[in-house]
Amino acid sequence: MEIVREAPRLKPRPVDGHKGTFGKVCIVAGSVGMTGAAALAGRAALRSGAGLVRVATARSALATVAALEPCYTTIALAEDAAGRIGAKAIGALLQAAAENDVTAIGPGLGQSAGLRSVIETLIRQEDLRLLIDGDGLNNLSRLPDWPSRRKAQLVLTPHPGEMARLWSGLFRDELPSDRQEAANRMAQATGSVVALKGAGTVVADGRRLYINKTGNPGMATAGSGDVLTGVITALMGQGLDDFEATVLGVHVHGAAGDIAAATCGQISLMATDILDALPKAFAAVALS
Repeated sequence: MEIVREAPRLKPRPVDGHKGTFGKVCIVAGSVGMTGAAALAGRAALRSGAGLVRVATARSALATVAALEPCYTTIALAEDAAGRIGAKAIGALLQAAAENDVTAIGPGLGQSAGLRSVIETLIRQEDLRLLIDGDGLNNLSRLPDWPSRRKAQLVLTPHPGEMARLWSGLFRDELPSDRQEAANRMAQATGSVVALKGAGTVVADGRRLYINKTGNPGMATAGSGDVLTGVITALMGQGLDDFEATVLGVHVHGAAGDIAAATCGQISLMATDILDALPKAFAAVALS
């Protein structure tokens, strides 16, 4: 096992670069009542350098998601009676995935049979780079033996509760208390990059392991993980491999949280404070 001690860096931007040079990403997120999750992830992807960001969300949530940020575009998806993305959205999602370099799914989705069908269809797609977070992971955990059907290139970003649900669906033994062991075994069993979030986020791909040292307890707030989804997705779209993008993403996300906490304190810190601190965090990484 190789222990990675330093986060990678993005290469300098070419002077003749254009929007397509820096990655086209699609973030599948949100539902009625959970529009903020979609907007946070989309805005974070923009702040993290993605050239083009599209947010695909349930039709009834689209107007709110679109109003929260003018710099990403939106895709209206078929929904169920509760305002969640429905199984009939699969065709539109496959088209969107084909048109983008990276797809992320999960923030604010909710859980349903239709969403499980969407997740199962996406993980079966070859040549798809797919990040799964939040409710995307909760739906995934309810698919039996899903790694045997996985063809997509996956990044999984569970918090401890989501990790426990994923674990119980795949392993007979209890989730190890050793976070490094847990992340590494999950990565090996699923053929994925795993970022086990929390104090000292652990990133593993079965061969390499990184323990993050940035961040603070103030980041334990609603929406923080949605921001991380956008950051990692954007970095994947800019040419880093999945492990490198995840390592740099958790490092910069934590650094932004530290910058935000220095300004407003850990108690008052909100996810939008992390988002607003991303420019300074990226600047600090570039100078280090």
